[in-house]
Amino acid sequence: MKTIVLFTAFFVQLFVITNFNTDVLFNNSITCSIQETQVVEAVFDSHEDYGYNFIQTKDSEEHTITFQEIDDAVLAMFDLNEAILIGTKFKITFTAKVFVTKDSDGYEDENELNTIKKLEKL
Repeated sequence: MKTIVLFTAFFVQLFVITNFNTDVLFNNSITCSIQETQVVEAVFDSHEDYGYNFIQTKDSEEHTITFQEIDDAVLAMFDLNEAILIGTKFKITFTAKVFVTKDSDGYEDENELNTIKKLEKL
């Protein structure tokens, strides 16, 4: 029993030390890398079928960041499905998951899934 506890504690520490970056392999063709939480400041631009678009200005250049998912608690506080918040600047806390899939020829395709975890109106 003591060995199992030590073994479990070792893997928990290893997970914490790696900054929550992990790779998970699904059925030999999909790899998912879970990245740590990130924070950006951006202006809400629109809600489309594929996600929520924000504009981030960096070094005088505008970049669109799309968030495919949003936590229900955040959506309850800020209804981004309504146009009234377009143009509002937010501090956005989010996580990103990168999915790498391999096709039958072995070529890799990378897709990112961004999830809003917290919004703060600026």
